[in-house]
Amino acid sequence: MLIRSTWTLMPDGGVSLPKSYALELAKTLHTRLKIDMGSEGVPSTRFAGLVGNCSTSREFVTFRPEEFYQLSLSGLQDASSKAIADLDLGDQLQLLGATFTIVNREDETTSYEALYHEQVADEPEPVHAFDLRFVTPTAFAQNRLYLPLPVPQLMFRSWLERWNHFAPVYLGGDELVGYLGEAIALSRHRIQTCSVQVHQKPITGFTGDVSLRVLSRLDPLLANVAYLLVQYAQFSGTGIKNRLGMGYTMPYDRVSLNHHDVILSH
Repeated sequence: MLIRSTWTLMPDGGVSLPKSYALELAKTLHTRLKIDMGSEGVPSTRFAGLVGNCSTSREFVTFRPEEFYQLSLSGLQDASSKAIADLDLGDQLQLLGATFTIVNREDETTSYEALYHEQVADEPEPVHAFDLRFVTPTAFAQNRLYLPLPVPQLMFRSWLERWNHFAPVYLGGDELVGYLGEAIALSRHRIQTCSVQVHQKPITGFTGDVSLRVLSRLDPLLANVAYLLVQYAQFSGTGIKNRLGMGYTMPYDRVSLNHHDVILSH
């Protein structure tokens, strides 16, 4: 089972929180889910919050009254997905002395088997262009550095590693990543960099819109595998520290946020 749950919230008046609030919120939610954040080699959850229109200073993020913000959680296997499905936040979210009223909740559920059959096994007509929005800062680990750039091979490696770890259907390894990296190109982007506070250390990531294009020589089956992984990204996230708020990714045709919406922890 896969789930992506999204809560819509509104602050009770003007609210300012420290830039590191997302880490505290992630810890609080995982405690309520009864998931130890340090116990999993590959995290079985993906978290993003809070996303919406905000203003930032050197130390604080300010949430505007009468604005809507979104908090998102995904589960990548049965246990974490069930815990998220059963999570009841009530009518209000209390965080570091601030209060947010919960306006709505939406759940999207599917399974690895369903995604695989819809996008690959049923042999749909291949999609040759993929549009993605990186809603929260996204980066990739490169030795001891973090790379804040939308490199296709790194994106597909990130999605494939999580798929292979949790899904009952194995898609392939390094050879597949290399093949997709050579056969799918970055066609255009509109991105910017910003930093997110993680464990007292700022990490620079990119946000914005990215378009990928399938080159003509790519086998139709592998084009469908690539599209499968793009669709999986909305559950798994992209790159590093998805459990702590980074790498929230949405296929562009699924995006409901305004173009200027940003992560509230940078």
